Amino acid sequence: MRRKHTSPSELDPRARQLLRTLIARHIENGEPVGSQTLARHAGLDVSPATIRNILSDLEDSGLLTAPHTSAGRVPTAQGYRVFVDSLLQLRPLPEHEVTRLREQLPAGGGTQSLLGSASELVSAMTRFMGVVSVPRREQFAFRYIDFVAVDSQRVMAILVFADNEVQNRLIQVRRPYDASELEQVANYLNVNFAGRAVADIRATLLREMQVTRSQMESLMARTVELAEQALAPEEGDDMLMAGQARLIGVQDLSDLDRLRELFDTFSRKREILQLLERTVRAPGVRVFIGEETGLAPLEGVSLVTAPYAADGRVLGVLGVIGPTRMAYDRIVPVVQATAEALGAALERGGNTP
Repeated sequence: MRRKHTSPSELDPRARQLLRTLIARHIENGEPVGSQTLARHAGLDVSPATIRNILSDLEDSGLLTAPHTSAGRVPTAQGYRVFVDSLLQLRPLPEHEVTRLREQLPAGGGTQSLLGSASELVSAMTRFMGVVSVPRREQFAFRYIDFVAVDSQRVMAILVFADNEVQNRLIQVRRPYDASELEQVANYLNVNFAGRAVADIRATLLREMQVTRSQMESLMARTVELAEQALAPEEGDDMLMAGQARLIGVQDLSDLDRLRELFDTFSRKREILQLLERTVRAPGVRVFIGEETGLAPLEGVSLVTAPYAADGRVLGVLGVIGPTRMAYDRIVPVVQATAEALGAALERGGNTP
């Protein structure tokens, strides 16, 4: 009977070494690995027969499987899980690569541009798909606001945020506003609320509106009408992706139907974003292997994520999506270093809520 789960502690040193060597060889060339290959590369002074017995035990444990066309074995998702959790030997990025990361994520630009650059960069460095979640805009403080009348029923709100992002929001109004009224409302907001988070400003104004609705003086009434819409949470790009096309050339993802399902999932974004949000409060790098993502189209891939933070606050998650057969010893340090470089760039540029 096959055991469904095997913990690393159940493996003796020889089994651990064979499993580590087999997975490393399979990651390198994509081929099933046989006992003769392991006898040459595992560094164990044991007979091929002993190796075959150990491999059989690992297969019975659910960590390896033998393709029917080959005498060699390949790791299962559970085997990769054991490998990542307890057998992986990480190689820190060389200092010159860390320096290059920081140089390619310069401080001072807008947050959206910086996040897009980070997603592109991690994709280029890993040759897989890069993803990054975008901090919610209502968490950010605004620096300045202005209003411009478009016509009798619409006003353009121009918001400049503390992280250098500028947003134009078209809002509907119940009556025409002249330039002096709009200037008065903008001045009131800039004097009393600049430097505060958008969500906080809107909540304060709405609370004051409820308290003083019956006797609200005209300036407050105008302010509430304009600010309620101008500062409302807005649907936008909550996740950025880069390098999806790189997955097309990956040998392990060559099945067109699987690729189509995978790209359909990417196009919806919501499911991937929810997966990223599951890791936002978890320190360090997280690795989801195959079905661990909870998304059927992602069963043949892995997601490696790390949170990025600035000024001691976690703002989002950066990650890489690639085949389960990826060089985790290389990918994990790249994701971690890129997330750290992104947080540092946001912090240096003042791009924080």
